[in-house]
Amino acid sequence: MSPVTAGVLQLLALIAALALAYRPLGDYMARVYSSEKHYRPEKWIYRAIGANPSAAMHWPAYLRGVLAFSAVSVLFLYGLQRLQGVLPGSLGFVSIDPDQAFNTAASFVANTNWQSYYGEQAMGHVVQTGGLAVQNFVSAAVGMAVAVALVRGFARSRTGELGNFWTDLVRGTLRILLPIAVIGAIVLVACGVIQNFSGIHDVGQFMGGSQEWNGGAVASQEVIKELGTNGGGYFNANSAHPFENPTPFSNLFEIFLILLIPIALTRTFGRMVGNLRQGYTILATMATIWIGFTALMMWTEFTHHGPALEIAGGAMEGKESRFGIGGSSIFAVATTLTSTGAVNSFHSSYTGLGGGITMLGMQLGEIAPGGVGSGLYGMLIMAIIAVFIAGLMVGRTPEYLGKKIGTRQIKLAACYILITPALVLCFTAVAMALPTPPHSMTNSGAHGFSEILYAYTSGANNNGSAFAGLNADTQWFNTTIGIAMLLGRFLPIVFVLALAGSLAEQRPVPSTAGTLRTDKPLYAGLLVGTILIITGLTYFPALALGPLAEGLAS
Repeated sequence: MSPVTAGVLQLLALIAALALAYRPLGDYMARVYSSEKHYRPEKWIYRAIGANPSAAMHWPAYLRGVLAFSAVSVLFLYGLQRLQGVLPGSLGFVSIDPDQAFNTAASFVANTNWQSYYGEQAMGHVVQTGGLAVQNFVSAAVGMAVAVALVRGFARSRTGELGNFWTDLVRGTLRILLPIAVIGAIVLVACGVIQNFSGIHDVGQFMGGSQEWNGGAVASQEVIKELGTNGGGYFNANSAHPFENPTPFSNLFEIFLILLIPIALTRTFGRMVGNLRQGYTILATMATIWIGFTALMMWTEFTHHGPALEIAGGAMEGKESRFGIGGSSIFAVATTLTSTGAVNSFHSSYTGLGGGITMLGMQLGEIAPGGVGSGLYGMLIMAIIAVFIAGLMVGRTPEYLGKKIGTRQIKLAACYILITPALVLCFTAVAMALPTPPHSMTNSGAHGFSEILYAYTSGANNNGSAFAGLNADTQWFNTTIGIAMLLGRFLPIVFVLALAGSLAEQRPVPSTAGTLRTDKPLYAGLLVGTILIITGLTYFPALALGPLAEGLAS
């Protein structure tokens, strides 16, 4: 079987698995967030934190819950790292430096999982399991809660109530993420992913000498890092490490976990607004972009010219032979079109255009299908922009799901789509202008510029992957990328919840002959075009200096 055929078959198998899970999981999540019943363990948690799970919240109260919980999470994870040297199970590792502890705390709370450290050489068992793995669950649950709050804004009328943040957070964690993670961890252990609390061992090498390896609760962290679109990894090699991702099957299963909830949330959206066709339209838009990017990535990596590449069957540099170009390309697109950041290959070693595809996937806003929760609310923001553009074309006040898109709504949507590009481009410009940050670049020229552009794109869009030729473990990068991650996560959430509140207060507008049908293929095409045009106009000059220049020169 040729490598191209193997890659296509993997893609088809992945699509089939997602199709089978789409309806049951989507409907189940809709029931979870619509139920009025509280289970006993959930009541214990509400009592412990002093929350009233039945109290309805307007958007300011919902936002305060999000920010307060996230602020406490940052402080807790920062303190845990600073105390690592005196904690049991530290494996002899010292406490994390302040700038790196801040960067890591911001990263995991912001659902980014950017890592400027070697996991197996820096973090002990307590920090990995009690700190990082816990944040993988709750940061994903926060994103899902915000998405559900926006959906309720569309579904409800003449009320500003968006539900209860603490209820949504606990249910997302206990009823959705935890059960799937338990099953997924068992599957990964069966595939060969390790799960233990062993110490550091000297392991002999084939060519002589020895190497230090340590174990860890890898399977349980691996499953939630993918399922929660968190990223990161127990080891520096990430999902290319055989302890994290040992076989082609485990590789495909991890891609499935990355895409599972973001895809199924479109069904949840359709169910909660009472119109499944609206969910199908959002799904079709996401699928069109994802499949298009995957096909383009395979083409660039399989057909790149050069004698060495032709002998290898494509651009194999930086890729694991057990996954091949097909499995690596599918993983790279999935991880950068979602806010995951896990990698099974070296993105910096992709072809110039291939590296540009990974970068563009993040710059779209990671909405195809996007992160857990963040992908859905990001796509709905773009849907509002597309409706507004259509309204301008025909001179009619735009409407979406029975809600008028007026001045307030479009201002909030515009602020949402402007904040991350502003963070990415401003921080990149400052980094390139200062004398010190460029010294961290392994490469000069267009590829060196791409390393820094990719780093801030990844941080501000809460992805977490990297062009690993950049040494980001400096005070400058730890601090500025940490700030970019926090602002890139929580400022958009402010605008999303304010938008949800304004929509929930409206009276429903009845459809007329002049209402744009947003459940038709024509609208899906308009939405795809809107996403690509807005992103292109925003980032094309920067991309032209980096990956495009490199790709055209090769």
